Amino acid sequence: MKLYYSPTSPYVRKVMILLSETGQTDDVELVSSSTSPINPVDGLQAKNPLNKIPALERPDGPTLYDSRVICQYLDDRAGGALYPTGARRWDTLTLEATADGILDAALLVTYEGRMRPADKQWDEWSDAQWGKIVSGCAALTTRWMSHLNGPLDMGQIAVACALGYVDFRHDARNWRKGNDALADWYAKFAERDDMKATVPPAG
Repeated sequence: MKLYYSPTSPYVRKVMILLSETGQTDDVELVSSSTSPINPVDGLQAKNPLNKIPALERPDGPTLYDSRVICQYLDDRAGGALYPTGARRWDTLTLEATADGILDAALLVTYEGRMRPADKQWDEWSDAQWGKIVSGCAALTTRWMSHLNGPLDMGQIAVACALGYVDFRHDARNWRKGNDALADWYAKFAERDDMKATVPPAG
Protein backbone atom coordinates (compact mmCIF):
# COMPACT_ATOMS: atom_id res chain seq x y z
CA MET A 1 0.00 0.00 0.00
CA LYS A 2 1.04 3.62 -0.54
CA LEU A 3 0.07 6.49 1.74
CA TYR A 4 0.15 9.94 0.18
CA TYR A 5 1.08 12.18 3.07
CA SER A 6 2.68 15.30 4.51
CA PRO A 7 4.32 15.30 7.96
CA THR A 8 2.57 18.58 8.86
CA SER A 9 -0.95 17.29 8.13
CA PRO A 10 -2.90 16.47 11.31
CA TYR A 11 -5.17 14.15 9.33
CA VAL A 12 -2.12 12.22 8.15
CA ARG A 13 -0.87 12.15 11.74
CA LYS A 14 -4.02 10.27 12.76
CA VAL A 15 -3.27 7.61 10.18
CA MET A 16 0.40 7.37 11.13
CA ILE A 17 -0.44 6.84 14.80
CA LEU A 18 -3.03 4.21 13.95
CA LEU A 19 -0.47 2.40 11.80
CA SER A 20 1.94 2.42 14.72
CA GLU A 21 -0.63 1.28 17.27
CA THR A 22 -1.81 -1.59 15.05
CA GLY A 23 1.64 -2.75 13.90
CA GLN A 24 1.12 -1.89 10.23
CA THR A 25 3.77 0.79 9.70
CA ASP A 26 5.95 -1.47 7.58
CA ASP A 27 3.01 -2.36 5.33
CA VAL A 28 2.77 1.17 3.94
CA GLU A 29 5.09 3.09 1.63
CA LEU A 30 5.03 6.82 2.33
CA VAL A 31 4.73 9.11 -0.69
CA SER A 32 5.45 12.77 0.10
CA SER A 33 2.57 14.85 -1.25
CA SER A 34 2.48 18.27 0.38
CA THR A 35 -0.55 20.01 -1.08
CA SER A 36 -2.87 22.96 -0.51
CA PRO A 37 -6.09 24.24 -2.09
CA ILE A 38 -4.12 26.65 -4.29
CA ASN A 39 -1.06 24.48 -4.87
CA PRO A 40 -2.14 20.88 -5.53
CA VAL A 41 0.37 18.11 -6.09
CA ASP A 42 0.77 16.79 -9.61
CA GLY A 43 -0.71 13.32 -9.96
CA LEU A 44 -2.60 13.26 -6.65
CA GLN A 45 -5.96 14.00 -8.26
CA ALA A 46 -5.80 10.66 -10.08
CA LYS A 47 -5.72 9.00 -6.63
CA ASN A 48 -8.12 11.35 -4.86
CA PRO A 49 -10.41 13.50 -7.02
CA LEU A 50 -10.57 16.02 -4.15
CA ASN A 51 -6.78 16.42 -4.36
CA LYS A 52 -6.36 16.09 -0.60
CA ILE A 53 -4.24 14.02 1.74
CA PRO A 54 -4.15 11.48 3.22
CA ALA A 55 -4.93 9.05 0.43
CA LEU A 56 -4.27 5.32 0.70
CA GLU A 57 -3.55 3.44 -2.52
CA ARG A 58 -4.40 -0.27 -2.24
CA PRO A 59 -3.37 -3.16 -4.49
CA ASP A 60 -6.84 -4.74 -4.32
CA GLY A 61 -9.22 -1.82 -4.67
CA PRO A 62 -9.63 1.88 -5.37
CA THR A 63 -7.64 4.45 -3.43
CA LEU A 64 -9.23 5.41 -0.12
CA TYR A 65 -9.38 9.02 1.04
CA ASP A 66 -10.60 10.98 4.06
CA SER A 67 -8.73 10.15 7.24
CA ARG A 68 -11.77 8.60 8.93
CA VAL A 69 -12.32 6.20 6.04
CA ILE A 70 -8.63 5.27 5.93
CA CYS A 71 -8.42 4.79 9.69
CA GLN A 72 -11.47 2.53 9.80
CA TYR A 73 -10.14 0.48 6.89
CA LEU A 74 -6.71 0.04 8.47
CA ASP A 75 -8.17 -0.73 11.88
CA ASP A 76 -10.44 -3.36 10.36
CA ARG A 77 -7.43 -4.80 8.51
CA ALA A 78 -5.64 -5.15 11.85
CA GLY A 79 -8.53 -6.75 13.69
CA GLY A 80 -10.62 -3.79 14.83
CA ALA A 81 -8.96 -2.75 18.11
CA LEU A 82 -9.37 1.04 17.88
CA TYR A 83 -13.02 1.23 16.80
CA PRO A 84 -14.84 -0.72 19.52
CA THR A 85 -18.15 -2.47 19.09
CA GLY A 86 -21.39 -1.81 20.92
CA ALA A 87 -22.42 1.49 22.47
CA ARG A 88 -18.83 2.67 22.92
CA ARG A 89 -18.34 2.57 19.14
CA TRP A 90 -20.79 5.45 18.64
CA ASP A 91 -19.06 7.44 21.35
CA THR A 92 -15.71 6.83 19.63
CA LEU A 93 -17.06 7.94 16.26
CA THR A 94 -18.67 11.05 17.76
CA LEU A 95 -15.45 11.92 19.56
CA GLU A 96 -13.48 11.50 16.32
CA ALA A 97 -16.00 13.70 14.49
CA THR A 98 -15.64 16.37 17.19
CA ALA A 99 -11.87 16.26 16.88
CA ASP A 100 -12.02 16.49 13.10
CA GLY A 101 -14.39 19.45 13.41
CA ILE A 102 -11.81 21.20 15.57
CA LEU A 103 -9.19 20.36 12.95
CA ASP A 104 -11.33 21.65 10.10
CA ALA A 105 -11.84 24.98 11.87
CA ALA A 106 -8.16 25.29 12.81
CA LEU A 107 -7.10 24.56 9.24
CA LEU A 108 -9.44 27.25 7.90
CA VAL A 109 -7.87 29.76 10.28
CA THR A 110 -4.44 28.65 9.07
CA TYR A 111 -5.40 29.07 5.42
CA GLU A 112 -6.92 32.49 6.10
CA GLY A 113 -3.70 33.74 7.69
CA ARG A 114 -1.11 32.00 5.52
CA MET A 115 -2.65 31.86 2.04
CA ARG A 116 -5.09 34.72 1.64
CA PRO A 117 -3.56 38.12 0.76
CA ALA A 118 -3.37 40.36 3.82
CA ASP A 119 -5.79 42.94 2.38
CA LYS A 120 -8.42 40.24 1.84
CA GLN A 121 -8.23 38.48 5.19
CA TRP A 122 -11.44 38.44 7.21
CA ASP A 123 -10.85 38.61 10.97
CA GLU A 124 -14.50 37.90 11.80
CA TRP A 125 -14.30 34.68 9.78
CA SER A 126 -11.20 33.53 11.65
CA ASP A 127 -12.78 34.45 14.98
CA ALA A 128 -15.89 32.45 14.08
CA GLN A 129 -13.76 29.42 13.27
CA TRP A 130 -11.88 29.85 16.54
CA GLY A 131 -15.25 29.88 18.28
CA LYS A 132 -15.84 26.36 16.99
CA ILE A 133 -12.53 25.26 18.46
CA VAL A 134 -13.43 26.83 21.82
CA SER A 135 -16.83 25.13 21.76
CA GLY A 136 -15.29 21.80 20.78
CA CYS A 137 -12.72 21.94 23.58
CA ALA A 138 -15.43 22.88 26.09
CA ALA A 139 -17.49 19.87 25.01
CA LEU A 140 -14.48 17.59 25.39
CA THR A 141 -13.90 18.94 28.89
CA THR A 142 -17.49 18.71 30.07
CA ARG A 143 -18.75 15.57 28.28
CA TRP A 144 -15.90 13.36 27.21
CA MET A 145 -13.21 13.17 29.88
CA SER A 146 -14.32 9.74 31.12
CA HIS A 147 -14.03 8.40 27.58
CA LEU A 148 -10.68 10.09 27.00
CA ASN A 149 -9.38 8.47 30.19
CA GLY A 150 -10.67 5.05 29.16
CA PRO A 151 -9.14 2.33 26.95
CA LEU A 152 -7.25 3.61 23.91
CA ASP A 153 -9.37 4.14 20.82
CA MET A 154 -9.46 6.25 17.68
CA GLY A 155 -11.45 8.99 19.37
CA GLN A 156 -8.59 9.67 21.75
CA ILE A 157 -6.01 9.63 18.95
CA ALA A 158 -8.08 12.06 16.89
CA VAL A 159 -8.49 14.45 19.81
CA ALA A 160 -4.76 14.39 20.53
CA CYS A 161 -3.95 15.12 16.88
CA ALA A 162 -6.46 17.97 16.83
CA LEU A 163 -5.08 19.59 19.96
CA GLY A 164 -1.55 19.07 18.71
CA TYR A 165 -2.37 20.89 15.49
CA VAL A 166 -3.98 23.80 17.35
CA ASP A 167 -0.76 24.07 19.36
CA PHE A 168 1.31 23.81 16.19
CA ARG A 169 -0.42 26.62 14.28
CA HIS A 170 -2.39 28.63 16.87
CA ASP A 171 -0.68 28.23 20.23
CA ALA A 172 -1.01 31.93 21.06
CA ARG A 173 -4.81 31.64 21.17
CA ASN A 174 -4.53 29.27 24.17
CA TRP A 175 -7.17 26.55 23.85
CA ARG A 176 -6.20 25.40 27.37
CA LYS A 177 -7.94 28.34 29.08
CA GLY A 178 -10.88 26.92 31.03
CA ASN A 179 -10.02 23.37 29.96
CA ASP A 180 -7.70 22.23 32.73
CA ALA A 181 -8.76 18.58 32.71
CA LEU A 182 -8.41 18.36 28.93
CA ALA A 183 -5.02 20.08 29.06
CA ASP A 184 -3.80 17.61 31.71
CA TRP A 185 -5.04 14.66 29.66
CA TYR A 186 -3.34 15.95 26.51
CA ALA A 187 -0.04 16.55 28.31
CA LYS A 188 0.02 12.88 29.33
CA PHE A 189 -1.15 11.57 25.97
CA ALA A 190 1.45 13.64 24.12
CA GLU A 191 4.17 11.65 25.90
CA ARG A 192 3.24 8.46 24.04
CA ASP A 193 6.01 7.24 21.75
CA ASP A 194 3.92 7.46 18.58
CA MET A 195 2.83 11.01 19.42
CA LYS A 196 6.47 12.05 19.86
CA ALA A 197 7.45 10.29 16.63
CA THR A 198 4.83 12.20 14.63
CA VAL A 199 5.36 15.74 15.93
CA PRO A 200 5.18 17.96 12.81
CA PRO A 201 8.33 19.74 11.74
CA ALA A 202 8.41 23.50 12.13
CA GLY A 203 7.42 25.49 9.07
